[in-house]
Parts: sequence; C-alpha cells; structure tokens
Amino acid sequence: MNSPNNLRIAVRNLNNLPAMPLIAQKLLALDLERDEGERKMMLLIAQEPLISARIIGLANSPMLGASRKINTVNDAIMLLGLNKVKSVASGIAVMSLAKQSIGRFDPKELWLHSMAVAFAMLPVVRAMPANKRPTDDLIFLTGMLHDIGYLALAYLDTKRSDDLHTRMFIEADRLVIDIENELLQISHDELGAELAKHWHLPSEIVAVLRYHHTPDAEGAEEGLPLARIINVTEKLLSSTGLHEFVGHQVSTEEWGVLGIDPDQADEIAAQAAEQADQAMQFAASF
Repeated sequence: MNSPNNLRIAVRNLNNLPAMPLIAQKLLALDLERDEGERKMMLLIAQEPLISARIIGLANSPMLGASRKINTVNDAIMLLGLNKVKSVASGIAVMSLAKQSIGRFDPKELWLHSMAVAFAMLPVVRAMPANKRPTDDLIFLTGMLHDIGYLALAYLDTKRSDDLHTRMFIEADRLVIDIENELLQISHDELGAELAKHWHLPSEIVAVLRYHHTPDAEGAEEGLPLARIINVTEKLLSSTGLHEFVGHQVSTEEWGVLGIDPDQADEIAAQAAEQADQAMQFAASF
C-alpha cells in the first residue's frame, strides 16, 4: 500500500481485519442478569487456562487487597463481581490475538499499557460525582481495548505500523495524534473504532475508541464520559508500555467537565500512578 488513502479503504475491508476470538464473542454476548449467564461464564473461563490464571492472579494482586488467598475463578468472581470478571476476561481474550510481535508492534507493550490505563482510570472515576460515573464493566472493557487501533494497523500494513512506532520512539515528546495525521492521515483511534465495529461491539464502545484522544470533537457524545476519562488518565501517567505521548497537562476545564475539583488533581495523579504501576507489575508476570 503506497497511498495513505489505501489504508483508509483497507480498514473497511473486513477480510484484512482480525476476527474477535470466539471466547471473547461468547463472553460479551452473555446476559449476566440470568443465572444461566453466570453459569456459562464460569464454564467458558474454566475452558481457558490462560484466562483463568490471569483472573485468579488479578484477584490476588495488591491492587485489590484481597483479605484471603484466592484459589479459584469462583472465588475471584465473588471478590471482583460478575461484570468486572466478564470485562477483564474479554479484554484478555482480545489481547491474545497478538501472540507475537508484528514488525515493531510489540503486543506486550500494548498489554502493559492497556492494563495500566484500565486500572488507573479507577481513581479518576472515584473522584467523580456518583451519578456521573460509568459502570465498572465499561471502565475495564474500554480501558483494555482503547488502543486496539495499533493492533489493527499492524495487521493492515506492517510497514506503515513500523514507521509509526519508529517515529513515536524518536519523537517522544510529540503528540502521537499529530504524528499519525502527518504519517498516516488516519489515527489509531479511527482504526480501533473500525475494528470494534467489525466485531459488532456496542456503538458506545466504538465511540469511546474513536474519540479517546479527541473527547471534545463533534460526534463524541455517545462515548462520554468514558472517552474523556481515558483521555485524562493517559495524561496523568508517564511511560506505560507504549511510546505514546498524549501530553501531561489536564486543564481545570477538563477536571470540571468530569465534575472533579481541580484541587484533587495531585492526589488523583498519585493514585493513578500507583494503580498503573501495580497493574503493570501484574501484567508483566504473565
């Protein structure tokens, strides 16, 4: 592919995009309001040793402060809750798509970054008014999937993916969205949203992926407040796996839109950094 326009066309060619893992499809389709849904989730996770091990490991991690040793998926569900386990298991299944590097794209970097952001979002959400907070399942799922556009790009055009990751490393203090617009004329936000649409994910999640770097853009409403929460969270964190610079300043207005007192910013940033560090230590153990 020599023309940037070809990349925009290719992302709409479903044959070029990776299929969502079957386990993730089944998990996301479950209705956990019914006992049958809970039973099926237990069976699905039990059939996947990697997912089971990570769920149990997560339940035992310092991030969650379990008062006793968690040895089974059922115990983990009791601690974490059904919806959180469903979202984390689905995210883990999606991340398994990239079992090895594709050119300069390193799936381990994406895994570390996604886990860090998913957990670092929690202090931001806790500081919001209760009536504005999104649900735990959406926090974890969008946190883990928000940057899957990098995975889509690696599948679609490894050469251009390599060029992007090289530039991100060399121009470490330049906004990634500016590098993408110059180099690709399409961003990982848009690529990720197209992949989410290909997977038939809810339109709210598609919007979060599309606008997590541009939450003020026209059309972002359906993805709010999650797109803004991810945007703010990434600005609070230093390097977390990916060489992705998104800026470090969260404005008074950005805090205000989330209903958060800007005077809490330093405390929230410290908590987010701690959560991210613990999440990356957990993620690196697998």
